[in-house]
Amino acid sequence: MLEAASDTLSATLPEVREDLRGTHPYGAPQLPVAHALNVNENPYGPSSALAAAIGQAVATAAVGLNRYPDREALELRRGLGEYLAVESQIPAPPAEAVWAANGSNEVMHQLLLAYGGPGRTALGFSPHYSMYPEYARDTYTAWVTAERGPAPDFALTAEMVTAAIQEHEPTIVVLTSPNNPTGTALDLTVVRAAAAALAVRRGLLVVDEAYGEFRRDGVPSALTLLDDHPNVVVTRTMSKAFALAGARLGYLIAHPAIVDAVRVVRLPYHLSAITQAVASTALAHREELLGTVALLRRERDALATHLSERGHQVAPSDANFVLFRSFADREDVFEALLARDVLIRAVGPAGWLRVSVGTPEDNSAFRTALEEADPR
Repeated sequence: MLEAASDTLSATLPEVREDLRGTHPYGAPQLPVAHALNVNENPYGPSSALAAAIGQAVATAAVGLNRYPDREALELRRGLGEYLAVESQIPAPPAEAVWAANGSNEVMHQLLLAYGGPGRTALGFSPHYSMYPEYARDTYTAWVTAERGPAPDFALTAEMVTAAIQEHEPTIVVLTSPNNPTGTALDLTVVRAAAAALAVRRGLLVVDEAYGEFRRDGVPSALTLLDDHPNVVVTRTMSKAFALAGARLGYLIAHPAIVDAVRVVRLPYHLSAITQAVASTALAHREELLGTVALLRRERDALATHLSERGHQVAPSDANFVLFRSFADREDVFEALLARDVLIRAVGPAGWLRVSVGTPEDNSAFRTALEEADPR
C-alpha cells in the first residue's frame, strides 16, 4: 500500500515545479453541516420528475459509452446559444460562437492556455475570485491586480480600468459581473472602455458572468456588446442559477475565431457524453431549474437589508450571496457560526464574510446564529 511519504522517502521523490512547492490545492470546506452557505450553490435541486428525465438521458447515453463522446458538442452548444438569446435578449449566437467545458473553471483555464503564456500578463481587479491567479500560474502567465473602489460598493469605473490597462499593459483582462466575492455588477461603460483600450493592443477581455442570472432587473449583460467588440468573451456556468454544480458545465460566448483558438488547447474529448446529456436535458427543463431565481433574489435582498439594519457594512449584491463586515474577528465569527451548524466563507478583504443565499430556513438559521456569534 502507498502511504504518506516519510521524510526519508520524500528525499527520493521527483521534485514538483518550483513555483508549486508549498502551495495547496484550491478548495472551500466541505463539511457535514445543516446549513451549507459557503460556496454560492443554488439550494434547490432538480425535482424528482426532472431527476428521472436526467436519469433517462444518462441511460440513453450510457448505451454508447464504449465510444468517445461528440468532441464538438454542437447540439449542446446550439442549445446554450438559444437559451442566451432569450435570457439576455440578443440574437441567438451560432454554435460556432459558443464553447462548453467542465465548469467555467475549465473555460477560463483554456482561455489562458490559448491567450496567455510566458511573456504575457493577465490583469484582474481585487478583491476577485481566488482561482484567477491559479489559472495564470498554471499557464505561466504573469498575474497582476489593481484595486477596486472602496467598500462597501467595491465599484469599478471606466477611468480606473483604462488606467490599469495603460499601467500594466496586459494581454488579458478579467472583469467579473457580478463580482465574486463582492456581488458588484458592472456598468457596461466599464466593459466598453476596457474592450476599446485592449483592442489597440490586440488584447482579450474576459467578462465572467457566472452569477449573471441573479442580476437585478435592468442590469445588462456584456453579451449585448459582443457584435461591436470582437475581442470580448463572456463566460457563464450552469452551476449556479441552473442548480447543476455537480454536473460541471460552463461555457463561453465569443467570436468564432476565439472559440477556434480554445479548441486548439482543449484536451481530447474533454466533455463526457454523460455531461452533455445532463446539460442538454437541463436546458430543455430550464423553466423549472430557473424558477427559483426570483425567490433567491428576494431572499438576497431581505438578507442584505437585515444585515444593514444590524449595523454591518454590506456590499450591494447582484449575485446569490452577500458580503458583509463582521463586528468581531471574522475567523472567530466563522468558527462560532460553524459551531451552530452554519457554514459560510471568510473571504475578501480583512474583516469581511460572505454568506450564500439559501432556502428561507437556511437564511433564518444564519440570522439566528449570527445574533449569537457576532453580537453588536
